[in-house]
Amino acid sequence: MKAMLRTPIATDSRKRFRTIRNCMFLSGLSVFAQLYLFQPMLSELCVFFHTDLANSSLAVSASTLGMAVGLFLFAFKADDFVRERLMGIGLLVSAVLTLASAFITVFPLLLVVGFLKGMVLSAVSAVALAYLTDEVDKPMIGLAISLYLSGNTIGGMSGRVAGTLLSGWVGWQYAVAVIGGVSLVLGYFFIRKIPASGHSTVVPVSFKEKIRQMKSLLLHPQLICMYLVAALSMGTFVSVYNYLSVLLVSPAFGLSHEVVAMIFMMYTAGVAGSLVTGRLSDRYNPGMLLQWALLLMCVGLVLLLVMHLGVLILGLGLFTFAFFGTHTMASRIVSAHAAFAKSTATSIYWLFYYAGSSLIGSLTGIVFTRYGWNLFVELLLVLIVMALAVSLIPVAHVWYSRFRVQVARN
Repeated sequence: MKAMLRTPIATDSRKRFRTIRNCMFLSGLSVFAQLYLFQPMLSELCVFFHTDLANSSLAVSASTLGMAVGLFLFAFKADDFVRERLMGIGLLVSAVLTLASAFITVFPLLLVVGFLKGMVLSAVSAVALAYLTDEVDKPMIGLAISLYLSGNTIGGMSGRVAGTLLSGWVGWQYAVAVIGGVSLVLGYFFIRKIPASGHSTVVPVSFKEKIRQMKSLLLHPQLICMYLVAALSMGTFVSVYNYLSVLLVSPAFGLSHEVVAMIFMMYTAGVAGSLVTGRLSDRYNPGMLLQWALLLMCVGLVLLLVMHLGVLILGLGLFTFAFFGTHTMASRIVSAHAAFAKSTATSIYWLFYYAGSSLIGSLTGIVFTRYGWNLFVELLLVLIVMALAVSLIPVAHVWYSRFRVQVARN
């Protein structure tokens, strides 16, 4: 009798989990397809707007900078909103802005719209991980987060592949319009299907209390280390994909835009990275998995120094797999260690993540333009080694604390 009574509840729970999983996957598709849609179109933007490569990369950086600014604002206010409603509005409004950008003929205006789009998309990223952490059963959190980040990965891949092909065939405006239209449809389905939050309530917090919370989060040794890892690893990742296509169409390789588009299919390795590390993190220490992922990123970058197409593709695959594993573990650690104000904690994580994307992604372009591919990759390798060192600080802190306790006992 007890089993019969539990069955409908268990069935409803599984159905709710599947709905949440699917909706968050769709939101990830939309966010990353829109956020980085100009990344494979930099050469076309150079021609259309009569600008150089470093300036055209601002079309990507403007959106990620807008995301960072929006996340800074949501770090104060994210816990004051109904999470699923905030995400739905963000998806719809950002799609409208993406569609509008297809009709822009002045480069500064394109940057302004991109910045606003990034700010709107930050509404999704600010609360997505907190929504998952609160609404999904604990044994399934690792899988749920990895599926959400897989949606980010596939969205980034789809946007880049579609953008590369369509911009090469019919122009960048048509490519942007298609991605904006698809994103509008995804936003509509998200709003229709996303379950209402059942485990969190909107509790207004005073500005003074929010400052206190943020100060506490930024002084938390585990959290601040993960924030720095996010900034360094994401900045490195965006830098590789920003300028790799430029290298591949250069005389060194001379590939067509159709072939270059297939390079972005390497994002499937990122899907595998998120899923594998997400599942493993339910069984093994996420911090240890994070460090192995960062080491694998280093291996991938070293292979990118070899000017042979096969080795370059292998290095890119390892690098992409490892980056998404890094991101999955770092974001899970933040969600797990934020004992309060989860939305604020994850907003700060995404703030560092996109600030790294914007600043490092643009500044490394100057290195690539002036000094070439090899020095560019070597600089990125230094950044990942720094991220690995930062990830070890919490481990060192634990060992030091244990040592002090042992000394005190003796």
